[in-house]
Amino acid sequence: MYELQVPMSTLYQLPEVGRELILHTHFVVREDAQLLYGFYAPKDKAMFRALIRVNGVGPKMALAILSGMETDDFVRTVRNNDVAAMVNMPGIGKKTAERLMVEMRDRLADWGGRDDTSATAGTSAGNGAASREAETALVSLGYKPQQAARAVARVEKDNPEIHDSEALIRLALKSML
Repeated sequence: MYELQVPMSTLYQLPEVGRELILHTHFVVREDAQLLYGFYAPKDKAMFRALIRVNGVGPKMALAILSGMETDDFVRTVRNNDVAAMVNMPGIGKKTAERLMVEMRDRLADWGGRDDTSATAGTSAGNGAASREAETALVSLGYKPQQAARAVARVEKDNPEIHDSEALIRLALKSML
């Protein structure tokens, strides 16, 4: 018999007692424990794995995130740079939310999800390479990653016609003065 830790989203999808069930698992071996995590959908397991690679996010926090928000909603939140939605989840402070936004943006660039994800994501989904390039340039100029991400997101929101990193950088720098 195995004990599984699962997010609330998986609990809500479980069938009646006695019915067959397939869960997608992730096994963690630590010096002091062997832990098994279960997920109803493969995309939830993939998101869990992406989350635990973020600095400062362990399996407990990753489960809390997946319990507080569906995977597709999390993708949309990151793409929209919605720090407020992230901070509303238990155990996620502003600094952790900002770190998640910055580190997960690149990992979620090619995320499949539902068809409506890209429609609600705005320009950042279609302009991902230029956005990342602009953020990297701003960080290399000495700005904090979260400052750079916010400035670029704001410029993209106000100027959806911009598609090159040079213009994004220039306008982001002006907005931060």
